[in-house]
Amino acid sequence: MEQLLKWLDANPTFYSIFKYILLVAFVLIIIQIVRRFLRKNVTDTSARYKSQKGIEIIGYIVLVILSFSYFTGNIKDFTLAIGLFSAGIAFTLQELILSIAGSLYIFIVKVYKPGDRIEINGIKGDVIDIDSMYTTMMEIGQWVSSDNYSGRIVKLSNAFVFKGPVYNYSQDFPFIWDEFNLPIKYGSDIELAKSIVIKIASETLFDFTKNSKSKWKEIVNKYYIEDAVVDPTLAITLTDNWIQFNLRYIVDYKKRRHTKHILNDKIGEAIKNTNNKVVLASTTIELIKIPDLKVNLDGKSNT
Repeated sequence: MEQLLKWLDANPTFYSIFKYILLVAFVLIIIQIVRRFLRKNVTDTSARYKSQKGIEIIGYIVLVILSFSYFTGNIKDFTLAIGLFSAGIAFTLQELILSIAGSLYIFIVKVYKPGDRIEINGIKGDVIDIDSMYTTMMEIGQWVSSDNYSGRIVKLSNAFVFKGPVYNYSQDFPFIWDEFNLPIKYGSDIELAKSIVIKIASETLFDFTKNSKSKWKEIVNKYYIEDAVVDPTLAITLTDNWIQFNLRYIVDYKKRRHTKHILNDKIGEAIKNTNNKVVLASTTIELIKIPDLKVNLDGKSNT
């Protein structure tokens, strides 16, 4: 031990670095202890997550302040040290700095939060975690149809919030418009078909329509946007093969696929019970004229 102390006295630089490592380790241990305490004692999931992230950010800030104070020797030199430090690493660590700035921007501006469904940099998914560097998402889509999870967890740099649009499916207005087409055969009872589609859509989508109206009023009051129709609407188009019904409606962003299944199932069953007054169409081919064919059955030649 005496030899170690003598060696440290003879090498003050190493002694200073050793003390700094102990200081950093102490702060990191305190952060982990506080995080573990919060994880065990805070029952609310949202409050537990936010409190742990808050302690983590505060700990990093304390480490930065202590580091500059330790190496400059005076807290008054903190501003000067910040400037020199920033100038030295701005170029080499620009992506890292942009990611950290992105995380602060996400939390302060509330671009999105854990639990939101977003699309960013061409990737769609549900946000399951946001840290100082990355946003973690449970991916949706890709080789899986509709809005189902693919099973892949995606880590995306927070810097991407500055590089392109961020589509948020759930912030402010947790509803989306969806639609599908229904081909009705020419000669069907069109008025009966219209009444079937509108009646089933209104009944099935009643809760979505009711809840979305109040949310849409908040959107209109908050943003510069025109009012919109949230009730189910039906548009009819005449095509070469059938009368096309286009049903447009509003639905919870997490229940889009299931709701479309219910609507198709109920409408199909109701049309089936009309005793062919309403018939679903399919692609048809009309033959205008069949050419005359001459067949020689005796196999004899007329030459």
